[in-house]
Amino acid sequence: MTDAVRRSAAGTFEIGGDLTVNRLGLGAMRLTGSRVWSDSAEPEDRDEAKKVLRRALELGVNLIDTADFYGPEANENLIREALYPYPEGLLIATKGGAVVYGPGDWGLDGRPEHLRRACEASMKRLGVEHIDLYQLHQPDPEVPYEESIGALAELKAEGKVRHVGVSNVDLNHLEAARSIVPIASVQNRYSIAQREADDLVDACERAGIAFLPYRPLATGDLAGPGGPLSEIAAGHEATARQVALAWLLHRSPAMVPIPGTSSPDHLEENVAAAGIALGETEVRTLDAA
Repeated sequence: MTDAVRRSAAGTFEIGGDLTVNRLGLGAMRLTGSRVWSDSAEPEDRDEAKKVLRRALELGVNLIDTADFYGPEANENLIREALYPYPEGLLIATKGGAVVYGPGDWGLDGRPEHLRRACEASMKRLGVEHIDLYQLHQPDPEVPYEESIGALAELKAEGKVRHVGVSNVDLNHLEAARSIVPIASVQNRYSIAQREADDLVDACERAGIAFLPYRPLATGDLAGPGGPLSEIAAGHEATARQVALAWLLHRSPAMVPIPGTSSPDHLEENVAAAGIALGETEVRTLDAA
């Protein structure tokens, strides 16, 4: 499959109504290394990690998702090192509201003052004058949700954030957030094997909000011998994980998967999934799996 085909096969989505992205992004978390939530995590192979980022752009990926939490800070620094100055049309989405206290010790901080500091620090690390998509990493049970979202609304009003997103939420959180500021994206765990967020996917589609599923490659028993993913994959000369990504792209036009990888070969495999056209019978089989 040519790069040009890879760029176009999955179609596009306009995040926030004005940021057009190809519907297969890259989750950058795994590039930080095995100690993602450490006090000093760095890529195990920095050159290889930068190669993944640059190859993603060559393949037409123009949405990269990161967070100040990954490393912490190392992930955002790596993206700038590999890709700055950024090409036109690249959307780097980041998140704030989760903090690392030490190796394996982390928590949440949704206080407005923390979110402001976190956003400004991310801007500096990424080398940007504003963040195109800034997401609250997770509701902090110690802070009223409206206060956390209000802080992001203020950052948007000041021009430091272009669009606001939320993550790890339920429908009530989404509606509360939308009553305060326009929400451009929702990022929750979702895959063919983990569909607890079905109601959120449907709500996002109705509202024109991008749904960014993280851990989209989880397949559970569906990819086992004789399982539906394996059987359908054989018919497309593809892998079960590629079919799982193709199913997500069929699931909703608002779906923008962000599979992560630290390998250029796995990156190419993921991107190639955009070219798999599932038949109606295949989709029904997977829907019912």
